[in-house]
Amino acid sequence: MDPVIVVGAGPVGLTLALALARQDVPCVVLDEGPGKDEPRPARTVVLREDTAALMERLTGLPLDHAGFRWAGWRSMRRKQVTIEVAFEDAEAAPLHIAQHVLTGALRAALENERLVKIAVDSRLDTLEQERSGVTARTRGATGTWWRGSYLVGCDGPRSTVRKLQDIRFPGRTAVERHAVAALRTELPWQDEALLHRSPPWRTSGPSAGEIIARPLPDEVWRLDWLLPPGKDLVTPEMLLTRIRETLAGWNGGTVPPYELLDTGVHTVHHRLARRWRAKRVFLAGDAAHLLGALGTHGLDEGLRDADNLAWKLALAWHHGPHEALLDSYQTERRALVASRLRAADQALPLLRGGGGLRTYVPGSSRSLDTLLMDGHLGRGALGAPGTYAASPLAPGRLEGEAPVATAPGATVTDVIVTAEDGTFVRLRDRLGRGALLVVLIAPGTGVWERRHWVSAGIMPRLAAAVSALPHRAELLVAESYPGAAAHTVLLVRPDGHLVTALSGVRPADMYTAAEAVLGAPGAAETKTDAKADAGAASR
Repeated sequence: MDPVIVVGAGPVGLTLALALARQDVPCVVLDEGPGKDEPRPARTVVLREDTAALMERLTGLPLDHAGFRWAGWRSMRRKQVTIEVAFEDAEAAPLHIAQHVLTGALRAALENERLVKIAVDSRLDTLEQERSGVTARTRGATGTWWRGSYLVGCDGPRSTVRKLQDIRFPGRTAVERHAVAALRTELPWQDEALLHRSPPWRTSGPSAGEIIARPLPDEVWRLDWLLPPGKDLVTPEMLLTRIRETLAGWNGGTVPPYELLDTGVHTVHHRLARRWRAKRVFLAGDAAHLLGALGTHGLDEGLRDADNLAWKLALAWHHGPHEALLDSYQTERRALVASRLRAADQALPLLRGGGGLRTYVPGSSRSLDTLLMDGHLGRGALGAPGTYAASPLAPGRLEGEAPVATAPGATVTDVIVTAEDGTFVRLRDRLGRGALLVVLIAPGTGVWERRHWVSAGIMPRLAAAVSALPHRAELLVAESYPGAAAHTVLLVRPDGHLVTALSGVRPADMYTAAEAVLGAPGAAETKTDAKADAGAASR
């Protein structure tokens, strides 16, 4: 079967190619650039806990050495500290990393993937679809025709794929603008990120604004100054003035030594593509959506796009077209990003001046600083990873459902599990392999070797039920899981979202839930006697 064509070699495109390769799907990445990224210290990204774990799983590298996990968060208004947060669990802290460092790690991982070919200097020119696949033509030094089974446009805000498919991209332009600088210096808030609203040295007018300081490795900081509305030119002189007055304001009136490494202007747009799928063509990342106001970060959502789409494309590639499953990519991801955009657009008038709190954020009594913090730290409506509770892949009400701390459709909590080979691993390490995960909560198993309990108690019945599922599944065992009673069984999607939690071994419910995850009854890898096997396992 023809490979999947990925258009665009940014973080989202490279992530998708890696995720597909790990599920034995060949890919061609069309990179219009030279195959490497220009170092830009002022162009950085902030990854939340789930997306940082995704990057580490795919690259095989602990990214802490390449990025910086914040020790805490501090919000200030004028001279007063309004919020302080300390991250006691380092893995839960946001990871701040230069984008070229992240893409470099992804490219290095792809060098070892025999199933992925990166075609540099290859700009997409034309795209044709047939019933059995897609054909793409590139221009440039290596211009040629490419044949693929599917094609995914990860080619950014000006997406050629989106334009060739005549997909509208409505939204708002220049929602926010920030002047940006990366500099090496010492700040009073060591290892902490800072949001400073209405600093006292800027006393009035729209330019009073806010400043964000985010630490990077080697005593480097990224500073962002919110600019007033309009298109006024950001001159080098103006930016140097901002740097010096900010450093002096934070250091008792004295400008400390600093080395200016990079500058830029970051403009935030809010846009959402009307469609994310056109037959065998998909959109992901900035080609499908633009967001980023109030501390929300578009790359997080782009990486979640890739994670959501990869296992669905892999299943369709290996087992034939599965339209309901492929359609669910747009249904799940577009609805979630749309809700994130609505939350930011509702809060913007309030946080940037005018309007009452209850008018724009129904039922909210939280401070404005807390709302902003949510966006920056990945919490609440502005920042928390979304759930797929209303997904077409949800199984509906099951008789044997059991309560756990994770809602159906939300990402599972990362816990230590025992794998089938007897090793102790993290649950998130088993994601992204194309298999469903079945997790039994069995207190006490961690102190015994697996060979002592794998054939005892409910394990044989559960193993039989897992083998009868309509798709490949891996059976894992955990000592505990938040909110789960002993003998609770979790069914987890390949992208880490909880399908359901069941009380004990319930083969019929497990089968129904697994069928739903695949989009329809009789999905890939269905065994003609699977339901009979499931019934036998329950007896």
